[in-house]
Amino acid sequence: MGKRKKISICSGAYNEEKNIQILYDRVLEQLKKFPQYDYEFIFADNKSTDNTREVMRRIAANDKNVKCIFNSNNFGALRSGYNTYLHATGDAIIALVSDLQDPPELIPQFIEKWEEGYDVVCGVKSKYSDSFFVSSLRKFYYHLLNSISETPLIQSFQGFALYDRKVIDAMKQYHDAVPYIRGLVSEIGFKRCEIPYEQTERLHGRSSYNLLSYYDFAMTGFINHSKLPLRLAVFSGIIIGFISFLIAMAYLILKLIYWDTFSFGLAPLIIGMFFLGSIQLIFIGIVGEYIGAIWTQVKNKPLVIEEERINFDP
Repeated sequence: MGKRKKISICSGAYNEEKNIQILYDRVLEQLKKFPQYDYEFIFADNKSTDNTREVMRRIAANDKNVKCIFNSNNFGALRSGYNTYLHATGDAIIALVSDLQDPPELIPQFIEKWEEGYDVVCGVKSKYSDSFFVSSLRKFYYHLLNSISETPLIQSFQGFALYDRKVIDAMKQYHDAVPYIRGLVSEIGFKRCEIPYEQTERLHGRSSYNLLSYYDFAMTGFINHSKLPLRLAVFSGIIIGFISFLIAMAYLILKLIYWDTFSFGLAPLIIGMFFLGSIQLIFIGIVGEYIGAIWTQVKNKPLVIEEERINFDP
């Protein structure tokens, strides 16, 4: 008799005390539909300041298939989430967020598609729970990132997916300090399918993400998957230089024709100086983002520092 396959559920959390138990119950309800598989549930807590860890401890005490990783600090959703993938032992790994905006009810469809032979089954958002403005901004970002990326990316995909073991093993070979899972999935390849779903509202609590968090995610995507922002600096320099030369020649001709009446004025000079200064600052910032990414990679820091583990083998 062959060894039973295992499904690993991976979820990170930060201040989700009211959602963890509901998430566990809803996931377990779906896994009961597949008695032929063993399961493990890996929670990672990013130094929550509420009772999230106490809820996780209680669940893990009642179910030895539930494993917990308590980080010593808040290392961010990307690093903490990816760390759970590396510690999962399942033949397939399902990643979902703990705020319940990724519906666990999609798990049966994920597993069925995996059984059909797909190595990655992606949950793709067909509708966001955000406001119209924020949703439009998200769609614009994904469209822009996809248009400049060296590898075509999956639209409206944020990591909610089933990954076959060989996909996770391939991810490990990249050694990214801050892994951008959405891009890695497209870059690695393998057989993939997409399942659309509507993002629901959070049941409890508030998102810990702010404007800086979203900016960080956005820049990570650009830097990891495109050199176009750097090349835009070169193109902009050439174009602006050519336009400046044309304007200078036009001023020279006008001055020669209307020597006594034509005045240069300070306004064009001041506007030009501020314009060129703004362009320079933008591209210095872009170069700085790439240098910062290199600096982060070179330091070779661990993904997270773990304070405690529960129900893991010695």
